[in-house]
Amino acid sequence: MTEIQRPGALYQQVAAAIREAILSGEFAPDSLLPSESQLMTRYGVSRPTVRNAIAALRAEGLIDVRHGKGSFVRAGGQPALTIERRVSRTIDDQFVMPDGDVWEEVEEPSTYRTQTTKATGSLLGLDEGEALFGCDRVLTDSATGARAMHRTVIPFEVAESVPPLADEPCKPPAAVYRLLSQIGHKLWWSETVRARLPLPDERATLRLPDATPVLHLARVTHGTDDRPLLLEELRVGADRAELGYRITADKQPARRTRT
Repeated sequence: MTEIQRPGALYQQVAAAIREAILSGEFAPDSLLPSESQLMTRYGVSRPTVRNAIAALRAEGLIDVRHGKGSFVRAGGQPALTIERRVSRTIDDQFVMPDGDVWEEVEEPSTYRTQTTKATGSLLGLDEGEALFGCDRVLTDSATGARAMHRTVIPFEVAESVPPLADEPCKPPAAVYRLLSQIGHKLWWSETVRARLPLPDERATLRLPDATPVLHLARVTHGTDDRPLLLEELRVGADRAELGYRITADKQPARRTRT
């Protein structure tokens, strides 16, 4: 039996001892932790103390509790999937997403009408309350089991300028790019990425383990005069995916020489 003789609440002391056992490799990644009874005997504490310690380690992301199976040490290592975040264009004017063949749709896309919020309005250069077409998709990568939530929103004004979009605003992004290009837009993209805690529906849909943040990507498609035309949002578990980018050097304007 390992005696607990440290300052602090007793459950915190037990959590610290289990944490040390995990970090030292005694409890290996993806292995089942000893049962509550075994931990009670090992540390000489009560069942509520063990449960509070496990809850604390779950909150840290060190332990994943699988209902009906027990508590498991979370696996470390590299994410299962690298998502390439670039857009390519073929000689026959098709736009190609490098990871386009990775994702499969879990269910039929959902199309709806919505309005800009403060956040989406800022990205699209619109006031709050402006009319939008929205399209939500739930995606999965069959090779790794990674899941993603993808959303596109298109301002009514943009969709109505492209008849196929007004009739079918839930087209895949690459198809939307092509339609916008065909009416004369020279496209470029800007993207931001942030990590945050998931909302309850995101955690359920993405099947996230305890204490797992989501990566939230916001990509804006810009056209003529740098006008924002389309907003895409991708949400994926930070434990399952990493992002890859191709970076090129922009040409800087020539410096003026003094005369």
